[in-house]
This record gives sequence, structure tokens and C-alpha cells, in this order.
Amino acid sequence: MADANDHAPRCDESSPLLKDGKGADANENPVCSKIQPSDYSAPVMGTPSPASQGIGYVWAADGLPVGEPVGRAQWNSSIFACLGHNDEFCSSDLEVCLLGTVAPCMLYGSNVERLESSPGTFVNHCLAYCGFYLFGSSFLGWNLAPFFSYATRTAIRRRFNLEGSCEALHRSCECCGSILEDEVQLERCESGCDLLTHVCCHACALCQEGREVRRRLAHPGLSAQPILLMVPPVEQTMGREG
Repeated sequence: MADANDHAPRCDESSPLLKDGKGADANENPVCSKIQPSDYSAPVMGTPSPASQGIGYVWAADGLPVGEPVGRAQWNSSIFACLGHNDEFCSSDLEVCLLGTVAPCMLYGSNVERLESSPGTFVNHCLAYCGFYLFGSSFLGWNLAPFFSYATRTAIRRRFNLEGSCEALHRSCECCGSILEDEVQLERCESGCDLLTHVCCHACALCQEGREVRRRLAHPGLSAQPILLMVPPVEQTMGREG
């Protein structure tokens, strides 16, 4: 009578963690891939460990962390830096400063246009900004544009993995530690800080976002299809052999 263990899958030979190189691919034995031996208790797939929350760990299918933790990037300039860095972007920073002071609707439309990489979004968002500004100034006495323009700041922060206000406050004075432990609560707090930044320092926030997108993204008009130049072939002459 054959032993029942003879029909059981040999999981010790299909484990990719063996050092002798005899392990086969885990996809060839789906039963054994679920009971691979390990020297530690792997976390559940999709739920990072408490030590890696908010720092960019990626978990593989077998529960092993892949890659190094990714930290938040810093903004290229502070919110109160009128001209940003003194580099090749100085003329662009001067334009951003003038637009944020005189025509914030144009600066907002330019920021969204670069962020969405679509040439047709400038007019739409510029007109929407003007509508909110005129309606709020005429009937309420104050600008309503910051209540919808702050979403652009949140989109910039998420796209380039930039440090938010709560994380900056925790880095400087080591407070708000309980908020950083929960990603959902942290993102809600950061979105509220983005809104508060636009309400209190609307022009400065638009200028900071304008400097950031100009240093990181090219204008959509410059990303057109390359032009192919057709060079005519050189006229060939037949020579006579001597």
C-alpha cells in the first residue's frame, strides 16, 4: 500500500529560497507556493508593516519587500521665495512672479496646462478661475478661486511625491507623529493644508507651484511630433574604367 506522502507535492524542492539551486519556478506548483518556508512572519499582501508605512515599500507576492524605502522629495523653492533659485530659470521665475501678482488666472491656467500636458486646458481653467473670482468678488466680497485651485497643489504634490505641510511640520518640530502613522488620515490632513495654504497665501502658492512645474515639466507645445527632413539622394555618375 503506497504511502499518502508519496502523492504529496515535494515543496522542499520547489521553494525558491533554497540555496542549492534545485528550486523550480513557483508558478509550476501553485500548491507549494502557498506554504513556502521562511524564517520570519511575512506580512499580509497589500498591508505594509508599521515600520514602512508612508516610506514607499513595495511588497511582492510572497510577502518580501522589494526595493529601498522612498522618501519625500523637497519643493524646489519655498512658498515665500519670489524668484526661487538663482539659476537658469531666473527669467522664468520673474515671469511667474509677475503673473501671480498681476494675472493669477493666467498663472493658474499655465500650471494646469503643464500638469495635464494638454494644450487645450489653459483657456478652460483660466476662464473658470475668472468666473469664480468675479462671482466671489461681486456677491461675497472675497475671492472664491482658492477653494477649487488648491486641487492643483494636491495633484502636484502627489505626482512628484513632494513633502506636505504636515510632514514638514513633523520634520521641523517632531509633532503630528500620530497622523503620519495612518496614510488615509495623513492625506486628508495634507489636502486640508493645501486648501489653507491657498486661502491664506493664494498668490504665493500659485507662484511656488508655477516654479515647480516649470522645472519639472516641459510645455505641452514643445512636445510635438518630430519633423522628418527628407534629404534627396546625391546624384550619382557612372565612370568609365580605364
